[in-house]
Amino acid sequence: MTKLIIQIPCFNEAETLPETLVALPRRIEGIDRIEVLVIDDGSHDGTAEVARRFGAHHIVRHRRNRGLAAAFQSGLDAALAAGADIIVNTDADGQYEGADIARLVAPVIAHQADIVIGDRGVASNAHFGPFKRLLQRAGSSVVRRLSRTDVTDAVSGFRAISRAAAQRITITTEFSYTTDMLIQAGRKRLKIVSVPIRTHAAVRPSRLFTSIPQFITRQLMTMARAYATYNPLRTFALIGTTLAVIGLLPILRFLYFWATGDGDGHVQSLVLGGSLLVLGVVTGLLGVLADQIGTNRKLLEEALFALRRLEDERAAAPRDDLPGDSPAASPARPLRILKR
Repeated sequence: MTKLIIQIPCFNEAETLPETLVALPRRIEGIDRIEVLVIDDGSHDGTAEVARRFGAHHIVRHRRNRGLAAAFQSGLDAALAAGADIIVNTDADGQYEGADIARLVAPVIAHQADIVIGDRGVASNAHFGPFKRLLQRAGSSVVRRLSRTDVTDAVSGFRAISRAAAQRITITTEFSYTTDMLIQAGRKRLKIVSVPIRTHAAVRPSRLFTSIPQFITRQLMTMARAYATYNPLRTFALIGTTLAVIGLLPILRFLYFWATGDGDGHVQSLVLGGSLLVLGVVTGLLGVLADQIGTNRKLLEEALFALRRLEDERAAAPRDDLPGDSPAASPARPLRILKR
């Protein structure tokens, strides 16, 4: 029995959520059961009540607004706990076409991909302005290099994730999960593909950021942080080498003047160069330490993945007190409301 859970992170989406929920598919070839999970990220407009009225099977409620990244991770955790074999993430504002979920999950059903990203066709999308197209294409190009993937629309929130891939993903950023997730998945050698999807015009301004400069700054910080997490030695070695090379320049300058008999007036060059050289060496040593910490992180991630697999096996095993009980034979679960 293949279960698909469609998760929808929400923050004050009571007005647009009903239309989004109604547009979701009820049947998809290769999927036995479809359930809807709404993550209410501290809304104060009755979003959770709207989700309940329109048939959401699971609701996760944050007591206060924690941001999109935290809402996405809460959704993954809840979907895994609810037995999802495939998880689809979509927005509550109706930007994505609900019928395209079937196209999104097809590669996962066919075991051709671990993660599928919905490609909005940024270069020719009529709903994007020229500057936004340029910005999205430039950002996707950077993420492709950092993650070593061929994703054409890196910040698309419309994506499908297999259960095994979701068990390996842990979002650590506090801003947006899109780039952090892709860099993680690429470095963990998960199979990622893109499929073309349809989009609708935005019905309201983004609540994730208030200005384009803020969005660019936060995305760059997320990319740098994620890259440094998975490539610490290379990152610190590059910074340390740069500092050391810069430090060598004033030292060479001092040596030149010293060799020509005029070194007394240029001691400051020696001090500055020596300081930068020492700083570069220390930075390189920090890279070695960070690389060792990264090794421990990998071991912890493998332990967490193994723990999640053991939980799956325990949930799938028949219970002694209820003979014949199994996830496939169990009746549909009632509405679940989790508070975090």
